[in-house]
Amino acid sequence: MKPTTLFLLAASGVEAHYRFSKLIVDGVPETKEWGFVRQSKNYQTNAGVTDVNSNDMRCYQMRTGTGTATVTAGTRLGFVAMSAVTHFGPVSFYMARVPDNANVNTWEPAGNVWFKVGEISAQAGPNGQLGSSEANWPAYNQKEVYFNVPKDVPNGKYLVRVESIALHQAQSAGGAQLYINCAQVEIVAGGNGRPGPLVSFPGAYNRNDPGLVWSYYPIRTSYKAPGPEVWQS
Repeated sequence: MKPTTLFLLAASGVEAHYRFSKLIVDGVPETKEWGFVRQSKNYQTNAGVTDVNSNDMRCYQMRTGTGTATVTAGTRLGFVAMSAVTHFGPVSFYMARVPDNANVNTWEPAGNVWFKVGEISAQAGPNGQLGSSEANWPAYNQKEVYFNVPKDVPNGKYLVRVESIALHQAQSAGGAQLYINCAQVEIVAGGNGRPGPLVSFPGAYNRNDPGLVWSYYPIRTSYKAPGPEVWQS
């Protein structure tokens, strides 16, 4: 399978914080919040998670789910950022298979169940340097973020986790802000792949991970988002 292709739509307007409260299936965003996306604790404040050892690292949820979207393997899937991704940093996408005997609305994704399926990370400029602008961070100031669902992911119900790591205050460990939401989907027309590596939240990240700390000076020339590599079937 070829590396996951990522798609972005430009944003206008600025907000201090944000949430990913609507799913985009077949290019069509939900009309209302918290349909296929589990309502998160920041539904009023838009605040991010700062403790990577907290159970909020899973879905940051306040309430259990209410709906499940049908998604065809190999298609583009996205999230609406309310009202935009207003801090620079990477955006990653993970999936976790819901056990066949579990209720997708209430299942708690604990343990090594998550695999990374997409990533929108840093891009160095012509001079090889990384700053904090949209030129270096393709997800910055976007209203919608997308990834391609792997063609070989097996059929079944999954949680899809979007995570935006804001690095603007991450000059020391613990300063990164993580904006996390989980959508509920049922994959159809899938394959026989074996997703991995599998990681847990909390557990996949350490507060001292290089990808969770950012220094403006000296100017950096490389960046790697925390967590596992994107699954390539």
